[in-house]
Amino acid sequence: MKKFLHTINFLFLIFSFFLICLETTILAISSSGNRLAETDANGVSNKCFDKERLALLDFKARLEDPDDQLSTWRAEDSDCCKWIGVACDNQTGHVTTLDLSNYYYTVGGPLRGLGGEISPSLVNLSYLNRLDLSFNSFHGTIPSSIGLLYQLRYLRLSHNWLHGIIPPETGVTNFRNLSLDEPRMIENLDWLSNLSHLQHFEMNKISLAKANHWVDVILSLRNLTYLSLQECDLSEVMHPHSSFGNSSLSSSIQFLYLTRNNLNSSMYPWLLPLTSNKLLSLDLSYNMLDEIPKDLGNLCSLTSLSLGSNSAVVNFPDSLINLSGCTSATLRELLAYGSQFTGSLSNEIKKFSSLELLILSHNHLNGTMSEEVWELPNLQSLDVSSNSLVITPNIGKSKLSYLNLSNNSLVVIPSKAHMLNEYYIEHIELSACKIGPLFPKWIQAHKNLTNLDISNNKISNRIPVEFWNIWPSQLVYLNLSSNNISGKVPDLSSNFGLYSRIDLSSNNFYGPIPIVAPTLLLLNLSKNRFYGGISFVCQIVSLSFLDLSHNSLTGQLPDCLWHLKELRVLNLEHNNFFGRLPTSIGYLVRLQVLNLYNNNFTGELPLDLKNCKELNFLNLGVNKFFGNVPVWIGENLSRLYGLSLRSNNFFGPIPLQLCYLVNLQILDLSMNNIIGTIPSCLNNLTAIVQGKYLYLWRQNIRYPLGYTHDNVTTVYASFEYVDNAIIGWQGNEREFTNNLGLLVSIDLSSNNLTGQIPSELVNLHELLALNLSKNALFGEIPRKIE
Repeated sequence: MKKFLHTINFLFLIFSFFLICLETTILAISSSGNRLAETDANGVSNKCFDKERLALLDFKARLEDPDDQLSTWRAEDSDCCKWIGVACDNQTGHVTTLDLSNYYYTVGGPLRGLGGEISPSLVNLSYLNRLDLSFNSFHGTIPSSIGLLYQLRYLRLSHNWLHGIIPPETGVTNFRNLSLDEPRMIENLDWLSNLSHLQHFEMNKISLAKANHWVDVILSLRNLTYLSLQECDLSEVMHPHSSFGNSSLSSSIQFLYLTRNNLNSSMYPWLLPLTSNKLLSLDLSYNMLDEIPKDLGNLCSLTSLSLGSNSAVVNFPDSLINLSGCTSATLRELLAYGSQFTGSLSNEIKKFSSLELLILSHNHLNGTMSEEVWELPNLQSLDVSSNSLVITPNIGKSKLSYLNLSNNSLVVIPSKAHMLNEYYIEHIELSACKIGPLFPKWIQAHKNLTNLDISNNKISNRIPVEFWNIWPSQLVYLNLSSNNISGKVPDLSSNFGLYSRIDLSSNNFYGPIPIVAPTLLLLNLSKNRFYGGISFVCQIVSLSFLDLSHNSLTGQLPDCLWHLKELRVLNLEHNNFFGRLPTSIGYLVRLQVLNLYNNNFTGELPLDLKNCKELNFLNLGVNKFFGNVPVWIGENLSRLYGLSLRSNNFFGPIPLQLCYLVNLQILDLSMNNIIGTIPSCLNNLTAIVQGKYLYLWRQNIRYPLGYTHDNVTTVYASFEYVDNAIIGWQGNEREFTNNLGLLVSIDLSSNNLTGQIPSELVNLHELLALNLSKNALFGEIPRKIE
């Protein structure tokens, strides 16, 4: 009997313990905000709280997401911790990071960025530590509820279209990293004084013209190491200079960026208190500096100094002397590109023995460049392009990996030995250096080259066969353009690395277009003598820029263009292509420039072309297209700045929908069979009415060249796409290829238009050329246009 009672008591204790555990579990679930604890097929627990998941879904519902970047954010997916851009604490499961930054948006990269308003539901992410929405297209007011995220330490909202600031009266005082920008003015920076833990502060494009005591506020932030105040109207601030000398505070700033503030030498009294021997990097580019003071030569920790794009004339040898204090021993990067520096690159440069990067391009330097440059023991990157220097390169003595001497008065290459640096050099640019007429064979000794530009050098012989086989799968950039090189181009499919760029334009190459790598990014073969078809495009998946204009190419466009979803520019003008445009052209959804001028294309324009909604310029002139001028051009291609359908067989009236193209600067429908009257709604073309030249008939495409240093600096090659426009001007046809951005023109000549010339045309104030000749119109052209 006693044994039975012991057994009952033991079971009762186990049952009581089970009830206690069950109650504890229920209380934990109740207090945790309904955390979802389902398991997946592998038995792994999903870490997501229902309240936070719903907040993120509400945030997504208010967004514009043209590239479907948040495709993993699905209502049926219970674990928000696995969503793109979301990170959770491994222990608690709370959302701690929301990072949707889109850096590539700034360089025209593959993603267009998120848009819309920021949902106030983010306040439900009460454990959020890091919020980064930078480099997108968010607009509206910054939600004040962000000020209630008391755990927030890192906030980046820069490079959007937001306005408002985080209210200073909120409880968020523990920011370590804060980044804001938006074109407006604020009265002061006193609210920053509460952020005593702040280490990184960016506030660009916000005017501080009335914030007279901002320097004192900044100096009070004892933990601040990074400060960026770009485009903040600092030159207009009335600084109380007397306070600087009395301040007992010293700056802790290590990285200081004050670009685009119209600063001149008057700013040094308030700038110097912000500097100290802790300063590592100083950027004063895009200002109006008229001198480089000796004080900057006494910053004994400075490693990087940027003085680029300053508009005032400054003597460069004097500047080197002023910087030759202790700064000369520590400075590793000196960037003074695109400024008004004069004088020579003198022997003073030898004092800067730590220099690794020296960029002096696009200045007014002249005379003979000092031989001391080649003796700098640590120099890795040198760019003195676009000056008036006389240069005798001697890279055999250096450790250079990057060299750009393009566009100078004279580059004298004394011997092959002077140009040999086969162990280091990777990037050589010698454009317009007069190194022709023979092909420079010394280049073939540089086995590590990845980037080579010897364009515009009057090279007129053939390229040695072995040249094409030196760098298998290695080159990423080759520019031989604007020479007089002849011969056939061999198979290039194995010569170039990933996402490479090839420019062989303006030469005498002939034969079929060579086979190229499927990962090619840019191909420019224009103004040569290539012939045959272009079926090769069906094998390329990464192409962004294709210019085959001014050749003897023929055949129909292959119906495989859906491969080219990244294509931005397609230029096939002045060839012999024929047939209808393939329907697959509608897959080129990122196309910005389409130029098919002067071919033999025929048929009606495919309806699929309306899917190319990012088109800025559409030139289909001098072909055999027919049909009504498509209504969908006005309805779907709202970004057009230039439209030319001249010299085809279009008929019917001018569709009223063309008046929707408010950005249009050039409209050419001449030499067709268009009938009816001129729509009076043409005065809706805002760009012509108000002179808003938002984009030009000139397209810049930029690509990184992979040029790096210790701190990973990216250099861009700018490929300038220049189209042509044939404009009826004062009774004659004239071809415009330069300054097309300033051209605002309407040409409706040589059609069958009837009726009175609309008086509303008088509102087109910025119109420079209007051609209505060879029609059946009556009335007068408004005097303001004549």
